[in-house]
Amino acid sequence: MDRHSTREPLQPVIALDTNILVHAHRRDASLHKSAQGEVKKIAESINPWAICYHSLIEFYGIVTHPKIWKAPSSPQQAFRQIQAWRAAPSLRVLHDSADSLEQLQRLVIKAEVHGALVHDARIAACCLSHGISELWTVDRDFSRFPALKTRNPLVR
Repeated sequence: MDRHSTREPLQPVIALDTNILVHAHRRDASLHKSAQGEVKKIAESINPWAICYHSLIEFYGIVTHPKIWKAPSSPQQAFRQIQAWRAAPSLRVLHDSADSLEQLQRLVIKAEVHGALVHDARIAACCLSHGISELWTVDRDFSRFPALKTRNPLVR
């Protein structure tokens, strides 16, 4: 396991959702400047922060998608961005833990999750399994999972 991966509970640690990463990366995203500033601040901090592995994969899929962007990021640009975040010494990339599937099952049953919302549930389950104290997101769908504290750092 590299220094960016962990299966140990982390507290207090803020995790970043995919949409924050997309806004920080894409100059043509509506919240780019705010997101870029917040991500830069957290990445340069000595405090530990996290990104779920699922969010990195989702980030890649979104920023390189030609139906979402007029000029999508190239695979090289997307991976350069991921590598830049991974270069932050305080970043922890979170992978599924032994209880992630059980956590996911509890979340989807309680919130009656169907279809594509399972991806948000998977990120929530990963965060909860690792003891994440707060998920930064602009997605209100995470309110379906009250066990996970969320905050939108891009609104004042």
